[in-house]
Amino acid sequence: MKVLMLSWEYPPKSVGGLAQHVYDLTGALTEIGVEVHLITSGGVGAPPVEQVNGVRVYRVEPYRISSPDFVTWVVQFNVALLERAISILGENEFHVLHAHDWLVAYAARAIKHAARLPLIATIHATEYGRNYGLHNDTQRHISDIEWWLTYEAWRVICCSHYMEGEVRHVFQLPQDKIAVIPNGVDAGNFKTRSGTVRRSDYAAPDEKIVFYVGRLVREKGVQVLLDAAPEILASHPQTKFVIAGKGPYEPSLKHQAAMLGISNRVYFTGYISDEVRNSLYGWSDVAVFPSLYEPFGIVALEAMAAGTPVVVSDCGGISEIVRHGEDGLKANTGNSHSLAQNILTLLKQPELGIRFRENAYRRVVNEFNWKNIARRTASLYREIREANRSSVWSDTERQAGIFGRFNRLLTRYS
Repeated sequence: MKVLMLSWEYPPKSVGGLAQHVYDLTGALTEIGVEVHLITSGGVGAPPVEQVNGVRVYRVEPYRISSPDFVTWVVQFNVALLERAISILGENEFHVLHAHDWLVAYAARAIKHAARLPLIATIHATEYGRNYGLHNDTQRHISDIEWWLTYEAWRVICCSHYMEGEVRHVFQLPQDKIAVIPNGVDAGNFKTRSGTVRRSDYAAPDEKIVFYVGRLVREKGVQVLLDAAPEILASHPQTKFVIAGKGPYEPSLKHQAAMLGISNRVYFTGYISDEVRNSLYGWSDVAVFPSLYEPFGIVALEAMAAGTPVVVSDCGGISEIVRHGEDGLKANTGNSHSLAQNILTLLKQPELGIRFRENAYRRVVNEFNWKNIARRTASLYREIREANRSSVWSDTERQAGIFGRFNRLLTRYS
């Protein structure tokens, strides 16, 4: 099985959780015998071509022409993807094309039709869900591209049953076109190792740590955690809130902390390394993810893998990960009082946190490991390959036709 994959994120370029997802998935696929060629965007200091965990990685840069906005940049990036794909397709025979999110939709559609490859699309989130509707032309435009990608795809992968319902509602997809395959986590990546990081840099010895890590955007709900902080501090004054990550909502959150009079109890760390993240997980009494919108919530899995008791909001895919009272606690979404009470439960009952983290770690290892997820993904590849074989061209006919179609396209626009 040979797969061509497209993603705008891949380490070292990492904006959200997509980069880690693609990194872990592709590595696990190669371990079970799937040959993966990934085309992605370039990162600072990253080579244009390299082998990573058995994955052939090709990095491209958009044209160096000024773009007035991100959507225009995406189009330029897709042209670069397509140009690189032409040469790769000339040297390889692929069985499946796998695209991640709308940012690679243009190139994915062109490759699908030119190379006669069955297309699988993974939808990690939707513009409709992120913004609680579509409120301007840019949001409607991105949502249209997302719909277009799902329309062109043979099958659509979603990471949770919540997302399955969302894409059915937003894009009117039939249920038999959707496959639910969860995200995963490599528990070995979250072990605390000896290093130069000191707990005293983040909290005093007598302070308990409530930890959040992730992007600082509205849908992640950090503002709800800050609203809950005064109630927590009233009952447990020696608490430090460590907020790790960066994003456009950071100035607003710092202003909110100041207005609440809790700035001295909140530490905004900015971006942190994996070493610092793992150390903070190890020191924290509670990891909190108060999302307002969450397609999956891989950060909750990461905290569970690190052995940190978790409190999450009861929304989206993250609600499917945590079982309330068994391996974590769930608060009412957007409700600061409910969030405060659940956090206080763990701060006041450390023995409960020990039970939760033991149950959570076992569940992560057994249910959310990448090898199982890779097997399910590979099974879907094989299913679609066989269906495609019986309905379209043979591999030889498909390969022979690629360059004729590309030449016709190039002639038309030259």
